[in-house]
Amino acid sequence: MDIKKDILWRVHLCFLLIMAFGIFVLGRAIYIQRVQGDYWKAMASKQHLKYMDVDAERGSIYSEDGNMLSTSIPVFDIYIDFGADGLREKNGKRFYKYVDSLSNSFANLFKDQDAKAYKKMFLLAYKQNRRYYAVKKKISFEEFQAFREFPLVNQGRNKSGVIVEVRDNRVNPYVLLANRTIGLSRGDTSRNVGLERSYDSVLKGQTGKRLMRYTAGTYIPVDGAEISPENGKDIITTIDTYIQDVAENALLKMMASNNSLHGTCIVMEVSTGKIKAIANLGRRPDGDYLEDYNYGLGRSTEPGSVFKLATLLSLLEDKYVDTNTIVNCENGEKVFYGLRIRDSHHGTGSITVKEAFAQSSNVAFAKLADEYYSARPNQFYQHLHRLRLDTITGVDIVGAAAPLVKKPSSKYWTKTTIPFMAHGYEELLTPLHLLMVYNAVANGGKMMKPYLVNSINEMGQPIESFSPHVLVDKICSDETLGKLRGCMLQVVEGAHGTAHALQSNIYRFAGKTGTAVTAMDNRGYNKGNKIYQSAFMGFFPYENPKYSIAVVIQNGNESKLAYGGVVSGPVFREVADKLYSYKIEREPVKKFVAANDSSFYKINGTRKDLNNIFSYLRYNESPSEGKALWNYSFIKNGNAQVFAEDSLSIKNRVPNVTGMGLKDAVYLLENLGLKVLVSGTGKVIYQSLAQNTGINKGESIKLQLN
Repeated sequence: MDIKKDILWRVHLCFLLIMAFGIFVLGRAIYIQRVQGDYWKAMASKQHLKYMDVDAERGSIYSEDGNMLSTSIPVFDIYIDFGADGLREKNGKRFYKYVDSLSNSFANLFKDQDAKAYKKMFLLAYKQNRRYYAVKKKISFEEFQAFREFPLVNQGRNKSGVIVEVRDNRVNPYVLLANRTIGLSRGDTSRNVGLERSYDSVLKGQTGKRLMRYTAGTYIPVDGAEISPENGKDIITTIDTYIQDVAENALLKMMASNNSLHGTCIVMEVSTGKIKAIANLGRRPDGDYLEDYNYGLGRSTEPGSVFKLATLLSLLEDKYVDTNTIVNCENGEKVFYGLRIRDSHHGTGSITVKEAFAQSSNVAFAKLADEYYSARPNQFYQHLHRLRLDTITGVDIVGAAAPLVKKPSSKYWTKTTIPFMAHGYEELLTPLHLLMVYNAVANGGKMMKPYLVNSINEMGQPIESFSPHVLVDKICSDETLGKLRGCMLQVVEGAHGTAHALQSNIYRFAGKTGTAVTAMDNRGYNKGNKIYQSAFMGFFPYENPKYSIAVVIQNGNESKLAYGGVVSGPVFREVADKLYSYKIEREPVKKFVAANDSSFYKINGTRKDLNNIFSYLRYNESPSEGKALWNYSFIKNGNAQVFAEDSLSIKNRVPNVTGMGLKDAVYLLENLGLKVLVSGTGKVIYQSLAQNTGINKGESIKLQLN
């Protein structure tokens, strides 16, 4: 074979194959471009364009008195498209002209880095042709207003390449006020709590859409291609900011002074079931207290002696006892089926049921319940069921805890269950569950559903409203109801009542103390592990109840006080005092009978002020002689004697300002040229310069107030 021909043949064959492959590729390219071009362009567009969600403006949450509790404020994210035609034209002439002044403006406004660092950042991003470069995020509206006037920025988006995205930032203007109940709104709605979660679908509105183009590794919004979102609705709660503030401050003061672990204070409007305040505080590792958990609604515990109201209701309603029935308290200690029950105060013998309730005898209620219900446990359980103590409260918030009340059919039911349930153990209830019962007693036997939201509003107008809802028309007979109220009043006004020290001379209230022994860290009730839960629940004013209040505080090993009457009771009293003086119609002072007071008071002031005070307080006032501007008065046994204080008008002599308020004293002394130094609060009880002493201008006089 001719080797040359053989080689040429192979070369020609390879050439033909290459030519054929080239023709195929060229033909395929022409086919794709000419025939399938539209198809592949559409596919490319789908890969580079997509609709993304645009969140709606979230609705706000308001208190019943019109204060904003949670709202969204706009924050702005700043991006720059360094590939924009306005920045790239004429070899970047516009960009290089303004980069220095732009850098200075950023540095002066945000003060997070100097102008050189900003310029270096801008130059590098321009060199890399970054298309959606994040410059600043979450700037405020005030900062955004200043940013709009920056050099280059003020020339508009096409020339500057600046892209601004607006989004909402959730804030609570009152910070910690009812924070756990109002809740938190996070990006992941499944992690929201409180009303923010319960009404999320209403608050968040309807999500919009925005067309985004994928360029240079990121998505850039396409102008004019957006489906606007529908803003969320507003929520008007039942919370009253004044009552909430009072409740939180009273709770915090007690817990901080007693080193308590956590606690709650709930204020409910008697006639409606509206929750007017709910304070929840927990101690942090650093010793501070925060609203870290909803202890009033979200945690069930053994309630202790505040549960005795339910036991007493059962016994009275079934006619097994009356309030004057005698019960032997066994000197405060008795064994029930091998388990010992003790009273916190030992030594009590035979007393009436009313006295046993006032003194909170565990033994008495365990004995009575065991005597009458051990053979008929279902009868006792049915009373608890009627009081809805085995049912969720129905309050309109996600995360409310379910109760645990044993049924006689339960495998955990034993002989000791009845006597222990009777005085507040072997059941788990939230404070709100028992407050509903106490509120029903205050409300003439009508149990109201607790709720937190009055209405859902759009553009300031209600589109859905929520009204009071009756859960139980009558929890017991009127006869039983009257006896329950009398027993609760005895707790406060009885000589041996556990809350006797809390009674007020201005108004009457009724309630029940409770102290439950709880186990620390689930390690049982062994010595050293047990801690005390203090509670007080009641209502006021007694004659015409307006509010019911539950205070439950969990104490720790470091707590000095443990009993409900000295821990939770004072919180109740402080809240009730302030609500009575501020929220409830003021009764004329003359209707209150003041105790005889032999104390001797001296009060100084202007004649007009003194006369107004004595007239309002209905004092028997002696007429003031003379027409002096300043008067002094003596008050003894409810009688006021007023005298002209002519010495206060003597120039260049130190007046006697004892008995005056600070405002009057400072006015007098400084007008005479003296420099006033003050310590204490109240009225002046001591002055360092004696009366009628000569005055040297600029001389100091020290005042002690008390």
